[in-house]
Formats: sequence, C-alpha cells, structure tokens
Amino acid sequence: MKKIIAVLIALGAVVWSSEGAAKLRVVTTTTDLKAIVEAVGKDRVEAASLVPGYQNPHSVEGKPSLILKLQKADLLVKVGLDLETWLPPLIDNARNPKIVQGAPGHLDASQGVEILEVPKGLVDRSLGDIHLYGNPHYWLDPLNGKQIAASVAEALKRLDPAGAAHYEAGRQAFVQRLEAAMKRWERLMAPFRGTKIITYHNSWPNLSRRFGLEVAGYVEPKPGIPPSPAHVRSLIRQMKEGRIRIILMEPYFSDKIPRQVARETGAEVVVLSPSVGGDPGTEGYLDLFDHHVTRLKAALERTGKEVRSQESKDE
Repeated sequence: MKKIIAVLIALGAVVWSSEGAAKLRVVTTTTDLKAIVEAVGKDRVEAASLVPGYQNPHSVEGKPSLILKLQKADLLVKVGLDLETWLPPLIDNARNPKIVQGAPGHLDASQGVEILEVPKGLVDRSLGDIHLYGNPHYWLDPLNGKQIAASVAEALKRLDPAGAAHYEAGRQAFVQRLEAAMKRWERLMAPFRGTKIITYHNSWPNLSRRFGLEVAGYVEPKPGIPPSPAHVRSLIRQMKEGRIRIILMEPYFSDKIPRQVARETGAEVVVLSPSVGGDPGTEGYLDLFDHHVTRLKAALERTGKEVRSQESKDE
C-alpha cells in the first residue's frame, strides 16, 4: 500500500493536507474565486484558476492545459451569468462527470448574490455584448465575497463532510477579516461619495455602488463596441461640462482613446485590474480592494483639488 501511495503521489494523482486527508482539487474560472476557495478551504484544498488575473475573463482560448485541469477537478467554481461563454466546450472535452452542470462538483458562485443590471424587455445584439442574466462582475463588491464564501463552504462540505468544521472555521475567519477591512475601506472612500467617474467597460457597477461613486458614462458606447469619433467628442463634452476627472479602465483594453480624452479634459486615467493577481501586491481577495481603494483615493484627491481650484477661478 505504501508503494502504491508513493507512486500516486509521484504521478500527482493524490495530494494530502497537513491533517492527513486527501486534498480536494478545486478549479475556479477566475483568480478571485480561487482566492476565496483558498481562504475557506486552507490546506484541505488545492486550487487552480483557469484565467490569470491580468487576462480578460470574457475572452479565453480553450487550451489543452485548461482541459487537463478540469479533468482532475473534484469541484469547479465559476462566476456564471454567461461571463464564461468559453467554458462549456472545455467541460465537455474534459469528460469529468464530477464537474458537469448539476453535479455536486459544479458551483455557480453567483447563486444567492444580488445581481445588478439585469436586462428588461427585448435584448439583442444591437445592445452590444450585454449579459442576459445581469452584470457578472459582482465579486467587485467586496461584501459579495461573504455570499461567495458561504457557497464555496457549502460545496466543500458536500464533497468532504469530514472537513465540515474546518471549512466553516475558514469561512468565518474570512468573513471577520472582510468585515473589518470593509469598515476601513468605507471610511477612506467616504469623502468621495457622489463623485462622478467614467469607466472604459461596464465592469465596475458593483464597486462604484459599494463606495458611492456614480458611473456617468463609458468610453465604449455599448459593451464590447469600440468608440466612434462622434462618441469620443460627446464624452469629452460631457466630462468638461460635468467636471468629471476620473477614467477607470482595465489593463487589457487599449488606453489610446482614454489618454486622448484625459488630455482634453484634464482627467486622470486610473488603470486597475478587476481580478486578484492582476496588479502587484493583490494576491488575496482583500488585497485586491486594499489596492483599489488606495489607488482610487489618491486619484480622487488629486483630481478633486484640481476641480476645486478651477471652480474658484470661475467664481
């Protein structure tokens, strides 16, 4: 038996926790979900993400390496809401019955989360790359991390009942750290509540609502649609008239037009990765919001001073 276990470990077929139990292999679509799985599961899980934090999670190439990860998974955790339209073919090719939709090892992390911007009425391609089930960037409201952690804990308990107390302790510890950090973030962002900003893509409604920022427009006229010259002119006019001085964008979009708009309006372009690991120092879920709040606060302070100075000159 010892020889067999040694061979399996050498082949990577069995991984053990410090408690002597085989670790659950968890595959997540994004690094944000991976970070929460690791916070809840700790050393009883081995987690891997299909999409690195610096990559656009909407567009992923179905590489064989991703299929291999899914073949070995005990649990798959996805964002859902049609964010990962690239995922179903990978699941089919992995031929792993444990993680197919409806199986105990398939978790849609959007379950139980309040979803923003659910479309009403007729929806078609003329509206751009709109999501039929609502905006899928719900993890960017840090308090939604509590519900995600709860769903993850329940899925882990279902697959590993012997570790139930361990997963519940991990969930509670994560929530306590998150709630303490939330008080700090809200205090730091409180002076800027009501400030209008522009974003490149519609990725940030959850973050902006949580911290009281108002998204007044987008560089993209519609999700996934490149801005036309007429739209750019309209955006510049809107920002000048409204004294809007922040353009928030993701690193995987071209900053050519945002920089052009910023030069003509006196705005500042703030580039933030929406996901864990996309920016240096954001290796955990709480690290992500520490980084976001720090960068946004600094930019809002700088541009706020400029706006107040301009208003004084105009009086």
